[in-house]
Amino acid sequence: MYSTIIIPRISETNGAGHIDNTVVPIWFDAGRREIYKILTPDLSFGNLNVALVNMNVDYIRQIFLHTNVEVKAWIERIGNKSFTVYEELFQNGQICAKGTATYVYFNYNIQQSEVIPQDVRTELAKHLYEK
Repeated sequence: MYSTIIIPRISETNGAGHIDNTVVPIWFDAGRREIYKILTPDLSFGNLNVALVNMNVDYIRQIFLHTNVEVKAWIERIGNKSFTVYEELFQNGQICAKGTATYVYFNYNIQQSEVIPQDVRTELAKHLYEK
């Protein structure tokens, strides 16, 4: 499991006085940073080898400006050519959102998915979510 602290910004607050729903997927993406490093250690776009193919977010409670949030990210599933990340967002110790993001291991040079290499699979497996 990876944990990332996010400091909410005023610009992320909407007219209803809470963090806008469009911000949560961006924060979840920030929580996946270390997972991206497993796939592309230097985080360079030229070496990027995954494509996001599905993302889901469930909003559970409002998120507010004045308290940091914590994004927790695990690997939920590892397939032959794809894997799914499971994420939860907490504020004040309470879950506020949860979601999944599915990625395909992808070769952009030939525009095709590929089998996830064993070394990547081994690293991803270290962060499997146990229900």
